[in-house]
Amino acid sequence: MPGGSADGEGKRVQSMVTGRWLVGLLGCVGLFGQAVPKAWVVKSNQNAQLLISLGAKYSPEGASSQGMPGFDDRISEPTPENIAKQKADLQAARKELQARLAAETDPLVKQDLEILIADADRDIRSQEANEKTFLPYMNVAGLIFSGEKTLLDEQTQAERRPAAVTRLRKYTGLEPGYTPVTQLAMARYREKAKNPALLGPAKELIEKNLENTSTYVTGLGILLEKYKLQGYSEAYAKLREQLAEYDEFVRKEVMPRARTDFRLPPAIYQTALDNYGVDYTSADLAKLAHQGFTDIQKQMADVAVRVAKARNLPSSDYRSVIRELKKEQFTADEILPKYEATLKQIEEIVRKNHLLTLPERPARIVIASAAETAQQPAPHMQPPPLMNNKGERGSFVLPLATKGANGVELKYDDFTFAAAAWTLTAHEARPGHELQFASMVERGVSLARAMFAFNSTNVEGWGLYAEWFMLPYMPDEGKLISLQLRMLRAARAFLDPELQSGKVTPEQAMKVLEEDVVCSKAFATEEVERFTFRMPGQAVSYYDGYSRLLELRLEVEKALGPKFEAGKFHDFILSQGLLPPGLLRKAVLAEFVK
Repeated sequence: MPGGSADGEGKRVQSMVTGRWLVGLLGCVGLFGQAVPKAWVVKSNQNAQLLISLGAKYSPEGASSQGMPGFDDRISEPTPENIAKQKADLQAARKELQARLAAETDPLVKQDLEILIADADRDIRSQEANEKTFLPYMNVAGLIFSGEKTLLDEQTQAERRPAAVTRLRKYTGLEPGYTPVTQLAMARYREKAKNPALLGPAKELIEKNLENTSTYVTGLGILLEKYKLQGYSEAYAKLREQLAEYDEFVRKEVMPRARTDFRLPPAIYQTALDNYGVDYTSADLAKLAHQGFTDIQKQMADVAVRVAKARNLPSSDYRSVIRELKKEQFTADEILPKYEATLKQIEEIVRKNHLLTLPERPARIVIASAAETAQQPAPHMQPPPLMNNKGERGSFVLPLATKGANGVELKYDDFTFAAAAWTLTAHEARPGHELQFASMVERGVSLARAMFAFNSTNVEGWGLYAEWFMLPYMPDEGKLISLQLRMLRAARAFLDPELQSGKVTPEQAMKVLEEDVVCSKAFATEEVERFTFRMPGQAVSYYDGYSRLLELRLEVEKALGPKFEAGKFHDFILSQGLLPPGLLRKAVLAEFVK
């Protein structure tokens, strides 16, 4: 769970809504015909239900997003009482899990109990750190849009969508017994604002959230009308009114306490790194990433010479070659067909070369709306529901524009050309994230390994590693962009901590990203926002997880020699769920190598 941010409570709730609490019954509910779970998985899942029930109780939006029945019309209520109860319940659940661990004899169930306890520890530690450090500022518009979008989706069953109106009426306080979420957020902030020692949110974060309010409101209105829901007008009008009032409160009362220095306190930044699963020290990873950045540039130079020669380009400098490739932008109606065609080519390569086992189901690629882009302005994988799944698939989501200073729209040119489709498809779809989640669903992984071992390092590490083992099969243009994006991940691993330590400025980071990595201004802006105030620490995880997987592969290749088979190695990695690097290494050496 993202932690250590200035809007800690807001991100805590939002992350539950948007995927951190992957609530479901993996290994228990039949989905796409997976096998009956093993006995230890069933027992482990019973233990996991302690934390799952808490996630559903305090973040029902997250529960309904994963198909849990009975939560579609419920909402989170961030009152001081609920937050205190959540913490107490979590501590009680942790105590019960420790008791079960002491009595457990099955080594696999014990390992899963340790995963569950560690997850509870991280949540408690993050909540306490945020409460002691930050004022409880919330991005209410973003939270409400997330809760509504869960139900207003093309893959959501039509009979579930009317609950979005009930949920909206509860958010706005029109239902009896409910107080508008905006009022709850203001009351909680005002209570804590009496403490002068607490830090306010970063000024840039407030400005971005204020800028995005109208985008969220418009996006929600489009969805409500798209699905012809009855009776939403009153609540929607009330929401617009309440969010305008809330934004005025933010300008008058929150902005004066805003931090002009985006940097997190060192202890809070370390908590964020821990929560994202980063297992290198910041200094060690930055050193490794700087060297990787230089090495990748050298590889790019060699590939760029070949591309320039084949295309008769005037310059063979990799920067110039990338800019030439970017000129070949897809038209709007070409984007999805081109990506889908690239996916088919990748799948043929994977099968022909036995790189891993692919499902028969097709992967799904979609274009993000303006509101979805405001919510997540980078290409990403939206996981499928893991409970009561009716055939819904995960989605590889492509954003096409974001906003810079003063609300000026900035266009991406980084994803919508042929050479980029190769590596992005490999990372977000197959053999990357889409396959990660599909494999968990279809192979019957325990809940602890699918949900509670989840962190950014083990998820993003696989995505970048998937790009790595697909690179030899790409055309030279695809190889160049794949290396470019690998270099971006290396840049993230040193720019993020160096920005947080004050070693580099946002302007210097922008220069590296625009000039050396050759990102568009839109992409570079999104990246620097990620490092500074949106998700500090998260971007470091890609290169961390990728490096650990490469280390593990080399170790296994050395141990097995000519017996090593990449396809079997990859299938085993995927069969383990979302284990962090240390636990994954133990499983590979103990089970796969032997």
